[in-house]
Amino acid sequence: MRTNSNLFWILGAFFWAADVAYIIWSLIDTHRVEWVGIVGMALSGILSFFLAFYLGRTHSAQGGELPQDRADANVDDGDPEMGQFSPWSWWPFALAVGVMLVFLGLAIGTWVSFFGGPIALIAIIGWNYEYYRNNFAR
Repeated sequence: MRTNSNLFWILGAFFWAADVAYIIWSLIDTHRVEWVGIVGMALSGILSFFLAFYLGRTHSAQGGELPQDRADANVDDGDPEMGQFSPWSWWPFALAVGVMLVFLGLAIGTWVSFFGGPIALIAIIGWNYEYYRNNFAR
């Protein structure tokens, strides 16, 4: 996290240096200030500084080094348990089809959403209760 914080400090300084160069360049080229680019780069620098400050404070409050910050760490040291996933499940695909039909209905006609809504609802219910029936009941 310390490395990420340092990278965001450098990125924020780069955005502000680029902002100053952009101001000078726009004054030389057009003899007036172009506000959209100047404000956009300044706010990008501020966002980078906010992220750097947050990551630095989180790292100092944590009290320990992350595996990413140690030179002797392996890739597996920072690999947490992500949870349980079902590779055989068709419910995520059914949910994607239902949500796709809902958004397609928003784009071309609301009547298509009336087909996608029930499919998405059935897919959500089926995905939630997948482990409570048949061979996978716990």
